[in-house]
Amino acid sequence: MRVLPVLLLLASWLPAQSLKEFEKKVTEFTLANGLHFIVIERHDAPVVSFHTYVNVGSVNDPTGQTGLAHMFEHMAFKGTPAIGTKNWTAEKAALDAVERAYDRLEAERRKGRRADSANVETLEKALASAIARADDLVEPNEYDRVVESNGGLDMNAGTGEDSTNYYYSFPSNRAELWFLLESERFLAPVFREFYKERDVVREERRMRVESSPQGKLVEAMMATAFAAHPYRVMPGGWGSDIESFRRPQAERFYKQFYVPANMTVGLAGDITPADAKRLAQKYFGRLPRGPLPAPVSTIEPQQEGEKRVAVASPAQPFLVIGFKRPDQYSQDDAALEVLSEVLSGGRTGMIYKEMVRDKQIALGAASQPTFPGGRYPSLFLFYSAPAPGHTVEESEKALYGIIDRVKKERVDAATLMRVKTKLRAGLIRKLASNTGLAVELCSYYVNRGDWRTLFTELEDYEKVTADDVQRVAKQYLVTEHRTVAYSYVPAAAETGGAK
Repeated sequence: MRVLPVLLLLASWLPAQSLKEFEKKVTEFTLANGLHFIVIERHDAPVVSFHTYVNVGSVNDPTGQTGLAHMFEHMAFKGTPAIGTKNWTAEKAALDAVERAYDRLEAERRKGRRADSANVETLEKALASAIARADDLVEPNEYDRVVESNGGLDMNAGTGEDSTNYYYSFPSNRAELWFLLESERFLAPVFREFYKERDVVREERRMRVESSPQGKLVEAMMATAFAAHPYRVMPGGWGSDIESFRRPQAERFYKQFYVPANMTVGLAGDITPADAKRLAQKYFGRLPRGPLPAPVSTIEPQQEGEKRVAVASPAQPFLVIGFKRPDQYSQDDAALEVLSEVLSGGRTGMIYKEMVRDKQIALGAASQPTFPGGRYPSLFLFYSAPAPGHTVEESEKALYGIIDRVKKERVDAATLMRVKTKLRAGLIRKLASNTGLAVELCSYYVNRGDWRTLFTELEDYEKVTADDVQRVAKQYLVTEHRTVAYSYVPAAAETGGAK
């Protein structure tokens, strides 16, 4: 297969001529309530991919409610008053009874040391019974069955630091069903089985963070690197916050952030702009207008010295190093992307060749230009898993040696060309599918103000010079803006002694 020549041709052709051609296939419109739609016409197959981008993520979690944005990923397809219930009138009364039982329990618990333990136990049992009664009125997974029985595929949701995303695909002759279902769950969401899902979210944290050596290390890294900004908390939130979530809190959060003007919908596939606009107005036009939520106001203070954190773990040691970098809107963003690709672009990257292939001191090692999100100043990340018989100290020293080299030596022309080609090809691959198109155009529209910047980003890569790569390495990969996190095996575990 001649994949690389084709990608090279596309990469050289895409920024200029194809932007004009691509624009002919894209239609944008905004409803009166502020909800923006981007429609990409592609009639290659009778399928339409839908992507709803909500401009809210874990950075917007209220104090004491970290992880709340993530809860909506689990509430996404629980249904409406018409879907997912055996008897909505009875279920609504049961859901309200749950909150009254919870209010009584919390009132007793707030007494602190004066709380009556016997009464707390009685109220806990009453709450459990109320939840069970409400759950008995649920028709489990009915929303999923409606989607699947109509040919819907790949229904899923995801929560990050900066956004929450919902996506699935339908046959084009079922497109109107998507407009109905998606608009209904935003118009009249029912947070049924909320406390059941809260337990699921808590268990996810146990698995992904508390029982994961690398998860614990990354969490410690973020909490150390960021003193003030919400990036310091991972999207899953803190365990104690999750355990105290209440449905009314989620409903308030929803009313604040899930307003039409804070949402963007991307459609890509076998649908005409006229049909998309007609159906959007018919169904999504019903959503009430609301004010845009306030942006995050906390600014991370300047870091003025290296930070270090160690996490004891009996498992494989691991090393993570983060350097403070500007947000994705910085003029240096493209140069930092190129720098990362030079350092760890697969098997041709400096880090892999030196640490994994040649010295064999690491099982794996790489860099990441933006972590955990890009909307606010974040981190340029390095990580390494030391090979058996080698230490995190060796990995740290080797990484610093490589960083010093890119500061002192300009990247050669052949490497720079290869890296730019790979970055362009990677972006083009994302646009090969309807889903990829819907996702990327929504993301670029929200984050950059115009989906066309997806194309101009390719031009930004092309403008990066070897001097730019060297300059950003010198400017941002500096000791005073560095945070180092590593795990180590406790002495007792090493010797097999008592823990």
